[in-house]
This record gives sequence, C-alpha cells and structure tokens, in this order.
Amino acid sequence: MPNDDKRIYARRRAQFASQLGHDAIAILGTAPERARNRDSDFPFRHDSYFYYLTGFSEPNACLVITGDGHSTLFCQPKDLEREIWDGSRFGPEMAPQALGVDGAFSAAELDAKLPAMLENRSAVWYPFATQQGLESRVCAWLDKVRARIRYGVLSPQTQRDACGLLDEMRLFKDEHEQAIMRRAAEISAGAHVRAMQCSARMLRAGQDVREYHLEAEVLHEFRRHGSQFPAYGSIVASGANACVLHYRADAAPVRAGELVLMDAGCELDGYASDITRTFPANGRFTGAQRALYELVLASQKAAIAVTREGARFTEPHDATVKVLAQGMLDLGLLDSNRVGTLEDVIEKRCYNQFYMHRTGHWLGMDVHDCGSYIEPGEVGQMDERKDPLSGETILNRPSRVLRSGMVLTIEPGIYVRAAPGVPERYHGIGIRIEDDAIVNASGCELISRGVPVEADEIEALMRD
Repeated sequence: MPNDDKRIYARRRAQFASQLGHDAIAILGTAPERARNRDSDFPFRHDSYFYYLTGFSEPNACLVITGDGHSTLFCQPKDLEREIWDGSRFGPEMAPQALGVDGAFSAAELDAKLPAMLENRSAVWYPFATQQGLESRVCAWLDKVRARIRYGVLSPQTQRDACGLLDEMRLFKDEHEQAIMRRAAEISAGAHVRAMQCSARMLRAGQDVREYHLEAEVLHEFRRHGSQFPAYGSIVASGANACVLHYRADAAPVRAGELVLMDAGCELDGYASDITRTFPANGRFTGAQRALYELVLASQKAAIAVTREGARFTEPHDATVKVLAQGMLDLGLLDSNRVGTLEDVIEKRCYNQFYMHRTGHWLGMDVHDCGSYIEPGEVGQMDERKDPLSGETILNRPSRVLRSGMVLTIEPGIYVRAAPGVPERYHGIGIRIEDDAIVNASGCELISRGVPVEADEIEALMRD
C-alpha cells in the first residue's frame, strides 16, 4: 500500500477512535468467505466498514481500535502451502508496516486475546446486525471478562453500534474517494456507450440480439479498464421488461423499434458507480418513446438544478415529481377529469402508477451507501401524515441537508404497463435516466456524463 494511502486510512482510524471514548474499544471484522457450491467459493468481497478503516482486502481478518487510537489487526498467518493455492498473504509480521496499524496477530489468536483487550473498558463498539456471528462472539468474550471480576477486572457496561459513527464518516467523501468514484463512473459510462453501439450495429447487420449480448459488452468494458467487480447485478431490460424495476439481464430478444433500459455500474477499488440509460435498440426513438423520454429527462434536469449544498435531500425528488406529474397529465397518462389538478396528483400520489421509486440514494463503497437521510440535529422534530395510497401513518422528520462531499444518484423514471385508460401507444415503455452527482458549493458535479442523455446525442452516438 502506498504511503499516501496508509496515511488516509490512519486518519480515518484516528477520527473514528476520537469518537469512541478514551477507555472504549471497537471491534470490526471483514466479510466471511462464502461457498458457491461444492469446492467453489463466491469471489471474495471485503466488508465496507472494515475496508474503510484499513484498505485491507484479505478474508478472515478483524480490526480492534481503542479510544486512545491504538489499532490492532488480526489476519491470516503466512502459510506457504495455502498460498500456493490462494495467493500471497501479508501475515501479521508484515501488516503493521504495510498497513500502518500499531500491531498485528494471527486470526487464530482472536478468541484468546480479545477478552484481555476488553478488560477495564467502559464500552465496546461493533457493527450491529451487519456481520452474522459477531454479536455472539462478543458475548462469549464478555463472558470471559465477567468471569474475572473477582480479581478486580471491570467489564464493559455498554455495547454501542459502530455503524452510526462510521455511516456519518462515510457519508462525506474525501478527495481520494472522489477521484476513485470519478474513474469508476468514467469506466461505467464507457461501458454504456459500448453496449448502445453494439445494439445498433448488430441489428443493422441483421443479427439476433439478446439482453445477455449487451450485458457481455458492459462486463467486458468494466474488466478491460481494471474494475474488480460489477457494483451490482446489471439490469438490461428490453421492451416491456423495462417496466420491471429489478429485472436482471436475461435471454429476451432485443428488437428494433423497442427501447432498452440498462442499469449497470462497476466497482473500482471498493467504490461503486451507478448509471442508467434508456436507448432505442436500433438507434432511433419513435414518437411515443421520445415524448416519454423527454419528459423523464426534463424531470432529471429539474432535480439536478436543486441538488446543491444547503438543499434538502428530498428536494430533487420533489422537483422530479412535479415535472413528471404535469407530463403525465399533458400526455394523457393521467386523466385530469378523474385525478384532478397537478396539486391533486401530487397530494394523492396518483403518479405512483407510473413512477413508484425515489429519485436518488447515497452512493459510495456500497451502491446504496450508508448514511442517514434525516438531518441529525433535527431528529426530534416530527409530524405525522397518512399515506394516501396505503393508509399507513408515516412519521415525517426533517430531511438531510446536502453538504459538499456527499455523493448521490439522480434517477427519475417512468414505467407504463398496459392498463385500462392508458393510451396504447405508451404500453410497455419503461424509461430511467440515472447519473452520479458529487455535491459541491456551486451545485453538483455529474461524474457519469461520459455517456450522453440527450435523445439526439444518443441517436448520433448509435449511428456511429
């Protein structure tokens, strides 16, 4: 690990430790290896909280941090025979120098050493409900501490959730993180361009095109530029499949005259990108497709315009809904004689028939990244409202204020399933446009615009 990276992780550990309490201790393990089937594992992916504090990507590891800032890593020991099969390990001897931690031991010593490390601590912090088995291990270690109270040992009286502190830290991306995310978005944008052009080229050549062909182009481009994984299962949905929000790329044919909705992003060095584009399979929008596409794009532009430092997280969604709802009335998707005015449509959530998700989410190490959507200093301010569709009582708390360094997606959409009263020309059309945005003082930086969003530009790209 380069020295600059070591300093970044050391600063994070110090910031985290400073919030624990001087005589507290925190325990964070990485993700386990998981069997896929007989004698074969899923590709290992580290736990995001653990990696955020260490930059260490080996399995079977655990980090212990004390309130005075001392850090200890438990990791796999050197094992030349296993390393022939699975690759080189740092080992506890090399870890302090390589990672900048204060000490290291073999992971096999964790159960033996943790009770003593917990002695005379006021509180123990660990991630709640994220790592299966960790809570029971903490309880077992504390049992051993309590067994020694007759010798004057004090046991931690408080257990605290480490996620709260780390979620708040991870919500603000530093320059190091932003640089990685820009590169991830650049790679993903190139993958979308490649798939768009492949679709048009294959159809012009009279070839059979399937959703998996376009997914293959995306995955090839991810890996070709150094991405380690897709950030999530790629959605490549042709025709009416685009009206299924979590559709997965499958074997359905991609036909000229239909749209393709592709939601795909790579993970690079632990950070996700998340881009959606909707494009005509053969490179030419029909009139009905373009009308709906322009509506979604207009709603995204409205959301982008209000995504800035000092705005609330909910403002982009509210701006999107206002544009989409008016468009649904104008295009005849909603009948004003039945649903009423624009204000009625918004208040009663009539738009939910065609737009049923939020306009964005936090983005970072996880594609749906951690971080509260409620402003921390205003949690106690609350009112109640009744959802007009479900009748459920919802507690409203003040939405998060956007600050520089936060990263979120902006992803409006429209999904028109065949239904009575819905104009047939729009049946089976699903459209989503999604970009990744870094909030800054002047507004937001769209880091995923290496792939166009304007309808004319998409058609020009696919003609090439």
